[in-house]
Order: sequence, then C-alpha cells, then structure tokens
Amino acid sequence: MLLFRQRRVAPILMAAVLVGAAALTGAPPALAASVPSNLPTSQFTLSANYTQFDTVDNALIAKLGTAAVHTVMDNANHDRQAITDSLGLAGYSSGFKFDDGDNTDCTNYPQGITTSRDAIGTANSGNYDGHQLILVSWYTKDGCDGDQARSKITLVDWDATYPNKYRKVLLVEPTGTAAAPNFKDIPIHAGGVSWYGDYLYVADTGHGMRVFNMKKILKTNTGGTADQIGRQSDGTTYYAHNYAYVLPQVGTITAATTSGTSLAWSSISLDRVSGSIVMVEYTCASGCTSYPNRPSRAVRFPFASGATTFAASTTSSEALQLPWTQLNGVASHNGRWWFNSSGSKKLYYWTPAGGAFTYGWVGGGESISYWEDTTNPDLLWSLQETVGHRNVFAVEQASYDG
Repeated sequence: MLLFRQRRVAPILMAAVLVGAAALTGAPPALAASVPSNLPTSQFTLSANYTQFDTVDNALIAKLGTAAVHTVMDNANHDRQAITDSLGLAGYSSGFKFDDGDNTDCTNYPQGITTSRDAIGTANSGNYDGHQLILVSWYTKDGCDGDQARSKITLVDWDATYPNKYRKVLLVEPTGTAAAPNFKDIPIHAGGVSWYGDYLYVADTGHGMRVFNMKKILKTNTGGTADQIGRQSDGTTYYAHNYAYVLPQVGTITAATTSGTSLAWSSISLDRVSGSIVMVEYTCASGCTSYPNRPSRAVRFPFASGATTFAASTTSSEALQLPWTQLNGVASHNGRWWFNSSGSKKLYYWTPAGGAFTYGWVGGGESISYWEDTTNPDLLWSLQETVGHRNVFAVEQASYDG
C-alpha cells in the first residue's frame, strides 16, 4: 500500500485517529502550575573538533568509496507500513511504523528523530540529495536483556514520488592508521539526533555529541556473519554486521560545565530559526538507579554565525531548570519550547511570556523534531520506542502551542 507524504492516511486509520483524538480536542490544555526558571548560561560550554578522524576517514574513503544518500535510498530494502494503533492525538497529520521485524525486535530501540527539513529547511520541499527523508537513530543491545552494543540510523523516504522504503546505516568510529584504517561499533544510547546541512549530530549521554558527515557514507562488504565488524585479515574486506553501509564519525562535541553537575545528554533537537541545538536531560524525581535523581535541565547551544558547525568553543545562549522529569524529547522553535515526558505521557509546552501548558501524549514517546512548512501547517514529528508499537508520527504544532 502506498503511503503518501504528509496529509494522506488510510480512511480506516483516519477514522480511528479522529475518534481517539475527540476527547483531547474537546477540552483546552491544562495550565501547568510550575514553569522553567533560568540558569546562568556561562555555566555550560562546548568544545568542537570536526577533524578528529580525518586521517583514518580519508583512508577509509580511499579503500571503500562513498555512497551518496540517493544511492543508499535507491537500494533501500525495508518497507515502512501504515500505523494501525489509535494514537489519540489532537492535530494528528500522518505517520508510519517500521516493518514487522523492526517493530517487534527486543534488541533494537528507536530513539532520536530528525528530517531533511532540519538539514536544508523548506527549499526544494525539504529534499536532500533528491529525497525527503525522516531519519531515526537506534541503539542495539547484545540480547533482549543485554548491554548496549552498537548504534545505527534508518533513512526513511517520505515522499509520494518514491517507494515506501527505508535503509539502515551502521554508525562506526574510525580506528587504526592511514596505512591500515579500520572502524568499530559505537555502543551509545543515541537518544537524540539532529541533521544540519551535511552534518549529523548524535547525542552521547555522558559526553555531548558525536558528529558525522552525510556525504561520507561508506560502502562495506556483505556476506559476513552478524558478529563481524571492521577490517578483515585480507586487508581489503570490511564487514559491518552485514550492513552494506556505514557512517563513520568525523568529530566530537565535548560538553563541560562549572555547575558541579555534568549534563546528561538524553535528547537533542535543531532550532533552525535561531541556528542552535537544544538538549534535555532524562532524570527521575527519585528512586532511579540508572538515571540521575534530580530536576532536569535544558540548554541551548548556538552554531557559529551562518554555519552548520559549532565554533571551537561555544557558551550556551539559554539554560533552563525544568520542573518536569523523565524527559525523552525536546524541541524549540521561534522562542517556544516542547518537552515530552515518557513517564507521565505528557507533552509540555512553554514560552517565557505565555507560561506552561500540559497536553496528553503517547506512551513510550521519544525525541521530537520541528518540521517547517511554507504551504501547510508546521508539524512536530516524534516516535515511540515500545516493542510492537514503534510508530513514527507527525502532529500539527498549532495543536500544542497553548
């Protein structure tokens, strides 16, 4: 079944969504009692290195060759499907779910979301290398109850001109030398992701962000085993858990703070209006053993003027102490903020002048990406990580702005 871009969904699905959304649209959002407060922006800084892996990256490119995004999508080998869950969301626009294997896989979890509209804006209908794309980051465990073993992205076509396909690309860290270049897995949570220009920024929980260049996707050998990664003994064969494409890291954005408590980079999102990335922490009110037990913070870091890169050193331009916890998603656009709390199934909206409002949201909610549109309503894209219910969906942001 063909899934059309943006507005068109199956009639049965639309009916289910409208029934589920009726209760939400019939009542105004609740005005939240607590609101964010300002923190000193000087407490939070970034150090950027975009050339960290140049020597090995260049050697890998010479050996393996690169694949343009359109080539990756021409060889997409997974089918996205229509959403069959009733999400019950006001302003629902459209969406999809992954194929049955990815929807039910207990070793892989979707986390971050960004789009080609983040990458290039609304020009040419948001097409990057000829495709309008939804990009989702994932982490992989070494068993259903195992440890994090690696991370990847999926590139999903979102245009009626192209098939309803997606392709997986493994994220790798370059290793070795110019004479013997290699790569290894990146076992991070990949909780948030932002695509800006050619650069892909991936949240690395305890450190900041890892940087990738979408022009440097590498072609790798298939036919190996699921366990094989990197350069083989013949020196010319490179396996990547049987992935045909890998995206090597090009640099690192390292976070520092004088606040006494390091930032937990749980999720990130691009704000194209201000040219910045915003981040948020996942924390608990109390009782957590794997996450901090304290209020969450959200911080904005501006890119260098007119660039899609950070300066060598960057100080935050906005820092907030938040009254909410269990925040898996954040978005900001034109002075407005949205925060997704997976624990309470709430979406919080806040502006300094208008206060904070609370909306019902989905369970298992993850990151948020703002979708600008010049002819249709702007959207908020988000997703669910819950096994069996991995829906990627868009709602009209006007339904969630107080």
